[in-house]
Amino acid sequence: MTDAVDVAVIGAGPYGLSLAAHLSAAGVGYRQFGMPMRLWRDAMPKGMYLKSQGFASNLSDPGAARTLEAFCAATGRSYASYGLPVPLDTFVAYGQWFRSELGLAVEEALVTNVAREDGGFRLTVDGSADVSARAVVVAVGVEHFAYVPEFLSGLPEGLCTHSSAHTDLSAFRGQQVIVIGAGQSALESAALLHESGADVTVLAREPRLAWNGNPLPPDRPLPQRIREPESGLGSGWSSWFYSNHPQAFRHLPRNTRVYRARTALGPAGACWLRSRVEGQFTVLTGHAVTSVEPQGSRVRLEVTSGGTSKELTADHIIAGTGYRANLSRMRFLSAEIQSALRGVAGTPVVGPGYESSVHGLYFIGPLVAPTMGPVMRFVYGSRHAATTVGRQLAGAGYRVKPPVPAGR
Repeated sequence: MTDAVDVAVIGAGPYGLSLAAHLSAAGVGYRQFGMPMRLWRDAMPKGMYLKSQGFASNLSDPGAARTLEAFCAATGRSYASYGLPVPLDTFVAYGQWFRSELGLAVEEALVTNVAREDGGFRLTVDGSADVSARAVVVAVGVEHFAYVPEFLSGLPEGLCTHSSAHTDLSAFRGQQVIVIGAGQSALESAALLHESGADVTVLAREPRLAWNGNPLPPDRPLPQRIREPESGLGSGWSSWFYSNHPQAFRHLPRNTRVYRARTALGPAGACWLRSRVEGQFTVLTGHAVTSVEPQGSRVRLEVTSGGTSKELTADHIIAGTGYRANLSRMRFLSAEIQSALRGVAGTPVVGPGYESSVHGLYFIGPLVAPTMGPVMRFVYGSRHAATTVGRQLAGAGYRVKPPVPAGR
């Protein structure tokens, strides 16, 4: 027997929960599948902080009432719109509170297949139950897209893992660990390892580490704010554009969009992390790995810098090399759907309403950064995505019950 629903939402992180809030308020019949806030709970280390400012770390609901600030006030936690990093455990608890406050029903099950059927879609849930839907929104985060460089891919997990594999880095206390990368995940992982008692070396190709600047005071004189506006993704006109105008970003030349989606805002460490890295442990910049191989229970690397080679050994390598969104890793999408999707740099092209070239199939979040811009890599982008898709679906004849007032 196949259950029917108007809209199926796949994913229950910040983007999925934000969309559910908008669909529920608009009275759109939907079912949501996924593990709430799983990426943040199970793929990030204890002691981590969000890179985004507090004001830029809100999930989106129609009344903009369930903000991080409101959650912190309700639960007695510290909060500042600017200058105070948001702890990971606070953000996870905020996502759970957001869901509870709005009464969002999430079915904690995984969608294992999506196929087209009779003008709509058939979803297989947990490998057995079938659900039919007129529209599907893929709102997954980056958990599918952990990137490990090819030169590390042949090492066993006992010697090399991606940074997302660890929730407690104190397991490496007393061990020699090499962290590869120069972005936030690499640098914060290295700091946490060092603070947990590991012997850490950071290895990066970049000639020097880059650091984001301190947030600019929101009460600066108007001429300063015009010269360098502050936005959800940081300061400056480029960040302001990425933060506030994903629809305009769509119209940039293809190669520009792909490049900006990949390189804007990084690799760089947050300003508050700098003192926990510089002078605390060894950082080797301008180094390229030329070979890597197991050496008994340890791992040996050969690296070069300025024409000079050296050998490094460690108990473990952590690849803090980020994520690369790619449709080929969306294995729950049928081969027929995959082949019908128009793509750009391995990701789906979407229109102004986030609908793909497969009618009724929508994508929001990191997968659409090459179309909608780098804001889709951050929580801040959930507001535009959820508002736009919620409005699109509410106006497409999917309203099957009276609208639910926000917060009810």
